[in-house]
Amino acid sequence: MTYDYLRDGGEIWQRSLDIVRAETDLSGLPEDLADLAARMVLASGMPDIVGDLVWTGDVAEAGHAALGAGAAILTDSRMVLAGIIRARLPAGNPIVCSLYDPAVAVHADQLGTTRSAAAVDLWDEALAGAVVAIGNAPTALYRLIEVIEQGAPRPAAILGFPVGFVGAVEAKQALIDAQLGVPYLTLRGRRGGPSFAAAAINAMSRLGG
Repeated sequence: MTYDYLRDGGEIWQRSLDIVRAETDLSGLPEDLADLAARMVLASGMPDIVGDLVWTGDVAEAGHAALGAGAAILTDSRMVLAGIIRARLPAGNPIVCSLYDPAVAVHADQLGTTRSAAAVDLWDEALAGAVVAIGNAPTALYRLIEVIEQGAPRPAAILGFPVGFVGAVEAKQALIDAQLGVPYLTLRGRRGGPSFAAAAINAMSRLGG
């Protein structure tokens, strides 16, 4: 049996964006941030996430400028790494996920925490001017906040989208409350995940293009 469905990839993409923009109220967002939000809605199928977005500073432009200057992308999840469209990165930007570094398990035992949190410590000087995309672990976002408060190099932008029922709500609220002075974008509540973080990076890389 042959089904009748749209087969042209370009047309599917354009129609999808048109539907997102028709069904999503982006009017309360700055133009650059509206582009990121639209891509996140497209990735998730959830127009209502826009009302839960929280940001500070010109996070979209800050991330775009950093990527254009060759900044590294630091992430807590290989799924975020896999979702980033490398061909569209403006400067062949390195993407770093330290979760599976052999040193992480030992460091996690020493700290009495998760491997996701311990992996953040391995970023060290790479944090300076980087774009950080947390798309899985609340403990990674908590640890990021801690090390920045303790004097670690400051990233250019933070995308905070940990997901789940334990710690995700609280970690994102901690980012909001911390007042780190670093532009960030996050999503209140339990929702989040690698697709949100990767979609935001992909949109940042294409701003103005």
